[in-house]
Amino acid sequence: MPTTQQGSGGFVEVENGSGAANEVRDMRTTGLIRKDVLDSLRVIPLFGRVGESDLEELATHLIERRFPKNATVVEEGLPGDYMYVIRKGRAKVIKASEDGREKIMNFLEAGSFFGDMALLGDEMRSASVKTLEESVLLALSRRDFIDLLRQSPDLALSVIEELANRLRETNEQARSLSFQGVEERTRNLFERIAREDEAGSGQMMTPALTHQQIADMIGTSRETVTRAIKQLKESGWLAQEGKRYVTPSRTQ
Repeated sequence: MPTTQQGSGGFVEVENGSGAANEVRDMRTTGLIRKDVLDSLRVIPLFGRVGESDLEELATHLIERRFPKNATVVEEGLPGDYMYVIRKGRAKVIKASEDGREKIMNFLEAGSFFGDMALLGDEMRSASVKTLEESVLLALSRRDFIDLLRQSPDLALSVIEELANRLRETNEQARSLSFQGVEERTRNLFERIAREDEAGSGQMMTPALTHQQIADMIGTSRETVTRAIKQLKESGWLAQEGKRYVTPSRTQ
């Protein structure tokens, strides 16, 4: 069942999670459209083709939630009543393995959205999402999401395109498992999840990962990943800082 929290705009229902939001701001009850929220929406690819009036309408239905690091936003196997857009911060998508381990499926950056599949299909959450750092998320309820899709053909088309992109990525990952060697799959994974170092060094760095987590993500054994990483280091393509890996800049 959702819990009720009090934000600056009034009481709102939000999903349960092991990491409660520090602050909830409900734009639906305040009736205010904040410029900073609109600016954030404009640069999110999902809303890139949405017109200004539809964007303003969308903004009035959003709930802004702030989560601490390591907070569970949605939990696998539970009903889903909200979809989320990451305004600031980063998160990871995880599933529980048969032996109870946490298996990382993907990483989400600012501008990413999640939780829509449970709303469209009236299904349970297919995975859990946890924050990797303090994050600001924009939540949209099932009812408002469906109403906005009906009202805005541009938004509906954007959602369809994003779902098609996800299917394409899934097909590419399946092809990778069938036709690529472990070293190439490891390299492709690092290229996909690395981002520019916050220190401004120009280096591309992955999140902190164990060899077992990497193995889970590319469908192989930990021992095989260890050998592949050793080969990538020996070739000069990969370096390591703690549990984070350094890859070449995308401009190189």
